Amino acid sequence: MFAAWRGFDSPLRHGRALASCGRNGQAADARHAIFWTVEAADAGAALAYLPAYLASRTEVVHVAEVPIP
Repeated sequence: MFAAWRGFDSPLRHGRALASCGRNGQAADARHAIFWTVEAADAGAALAYLPAYLASRTEVVHVAEVPIP
């Protein structure tokens, strides 16, 4: 996965992301995921931040901040 970034120019490269496998690779349920938050016009624009190898394996989910009363 990390090799896919080699030679790919993106503002996400060398940045930080949320990950489910951050505890020495030992997630309790053994499923691993990495989450990036980007601002994009649509799903295609969001996927353009990622190398093709990752984009083809990525699910785009729209999220927004909401006030909690």
